[in-house]
Amino acid sequence: MSALQPQPRPYSRIHWRTPITMVILLTILIGGTWWGWNSLTSSSEQNCVEQKLPNNRLVPKQIVVNVYNGGARAGTAQRTAEELRKRGFNVRKVANEPSGDKTEVVAVRGAAADSPEVRLVMGQLNQKPETVGDNRGDHTVDLVVGVKYNRLNTKGVPSIAVPADSTVCLPSIRPTQPIPSGENPN
Repeated sequence: MSALQPQPRPYSRIHWRTPITMVILLTILIGGTWWGWNSLTSSSEQNCVEQKLPNNRLVPKQIVVNVYNGGARAGTAQRTAEELRKRGFNVRKVANEPSGDKTEVVAVRGAAADSPEVRLVMGQLNQKPETVGDNRGDHTVDLVVGVKYNRLNTKGVPSIAVPADSTVCLPSIRPTQPIPSGENPN
């Protein structure tokens, strides 16, 4: 019987091609992910459109409002949003307060605390709101209804005067498109 002899070690050669290929592919993957995320999160659309207003009046159909429930009973934000729609406002979102903060009565947030769109939304309220200017670029208005919120004013302000020959930055309003009959929406 012969004893097992150790096998001679084959010529050891380091294969550099595989690790280099993996590093290049990983770099391409990370770069593509970064580019895709930036493309997704940064809108190439203009946030608002500078316009001269006819008759120097800002009307509800030119404003986009998000209505949030900041501690009120369930359904309060939905009822408020429906009433604002009846008055001509474009309601984009109805949801709970995104930050989760509770509001005592009512809060109105917009690009500036004294901007025309914020003043027009404030004109719909029968309670004094807390106004917050947050320098948003899209000029939408957030209405946050709180615990002690009652309802909208029965006769809200129909329009707000703006200085003559001034331009106002208004949000882009995308009309909803109906589905043609006979086409599957899915």
